[in-house]
Amino acid sequence: MIEPILNDLKSFFKISSLGKSEMEKDIHSITIGNGNTKILVWSQMHGNESTTTKALFDILNYLTSESEFQQDVLEKYTIIIIPILNPDGAALYTRENANGVDLNRDALELTQKESIILRNIFEDFKPDYCLNLHDQRTIYNVGNTNLPATISFLAPAADVEKTITSARKKAMSLIVGMQEELEKFIPGQIGRYDDSFNLNCVGDFFQSKGIPTILFEAGHFQQDYQREKTRSFIALALYTFLNSLLDKSLNNIYKNYFNIPENSTSLRDIALKNAKIKGQEKLVNVYIQFKEELQNNKIEFILVIDSIKEDFKFFGHREIDVKMEKITHDCGNLFNEGQVIKKLYFGKKKLHIK
Repeated sequence: MIEPILNDLKSFFKISSLGKSEMEKDIHSITIGNGNTKILVWSQMHGNESTTTKALFDILNYLTSESEFQQDVLEKYTIIIIPILNPDGAALYTRENANGVDLNRDALELTQKESIILRNIFEDFKPDYCLNLHDQRTIYNVGNTNLPATISFLAPAADVEKTITSARKKAMSLIVGMQEELEKFIPGQIGRYDDSFNLNCVGDFFQSKGIPTILFEAGHFQQDYQREKTRSFIALALYTFLNSLLDKSLNNIYKNYFNIPENSTSLRDIALKNAKIKGQEKLVNVYIQFKEELQNNKIEFILVIDSIKEDFKFFGHREIDVKMEKITHDCGNLFNEGQVIKKLYFGKKKLHIK
């Protein structure tokens, strides 16, 4: 899967296998630099979340070229990157691993090989910072706006009381530094993830051990369902993080973390507004989500009716006012939440919605 890329990088960095997954796939690591500050990074602990993995390889490719940034990174940091913690889920295109376990809920029980590998490297390496990289769904918006949360950050709680520990302060300050840089390119599209405490979550567990830990969530950018734009913004965030660690003045800006708007879940992929549908006397708004499925080694976007509301409950990445026309689809006469459909029509015209 990523072996050809690793082969290209092995003349620059140390490539290792940390062990095997539940399906006996190698879990690789990439070690960079020999500095005093140690950083542990892992991506794709959810197998179907690959945007941050691509961004990591973008940064790694950049680090193969001579530059002042490259020299700083190699001299001041030792970084261990696990590009795909869940190779089985990546192959199956599932959030969970081969046993159907969410690895980000297995921090305490350590029931899976992948979880044990991550814990072992954490305990052996003793990082000064941890970065936990994920993708988030297209439903996330920033605050009460209709803007997508293209990137979200979290300094996970270290306890139920959400105490602002010294480790959290460091994580918060670094997040503020990244947010300030990203705002230059995607203003209003950086969110703050919910910090409810769950010790079964890896980030919360590591934070509770006093290690500054940051969650990155790669989200949606307008009309970018392949997430190539988002990928570039994650790469910029990682670049900014590495530069920010060298800036001691960041230590005092952690309070600005709470000025970053919290995420909401008020976006849907398509909003069909002011529609007539069979079985409803009043005009309604029909909200549709894309469901990603692996079919013949290709990701297909399947249309699913998310919800039907009389009020304007959600924003849409694409909003279509059907102006009181009757809408129908090819999979029966009625509209039901959770229903998979292939084609939509209003009047006799097919709606082109992809």
